[in-house]
Amino acid sequence: MPKSRLRRKTAFTPPPEKAPVRLESPPWVAALMVGLLLFGLAWLVTFYVVNASDKNVPIITDLHNWNLLVGFAFIAAGFGVSTRWK
Repeated sequence: MPKSRLRRKTAFTPPPEKAPVRLESPPWVAALMVGLLLFGLAWLVTFYVVNASDKNVPIITDLHNWNLLVGFAFIAAGFGVSTRWK
C-alpha cells in the first residue's frame, strides 16, 4: 500500500503592519453642521419673537406653526451632517 505524502506546515509569518489610518473629515463638514444647527435655532427664535409681538414678517407669518417643522428640520439636518464628522 503506498504511503501518503506528509504535509509540511510553513512557519507562521505575521502580516506586515499597516500604518494607522487617520480619519479626517473635510473642513466644510464642521462648518455646515454648526451652520445648520444655528440657522435652525435662529429660525425658531425668530418665529417665537415674531409670534409674540404680532408683527407681520412675510415668510414667518405665512407659515404659521409650520415654522416649528422648518426649524427642527434644519436642526435635524445639522445632526445628520454631524454623523459625517470624524
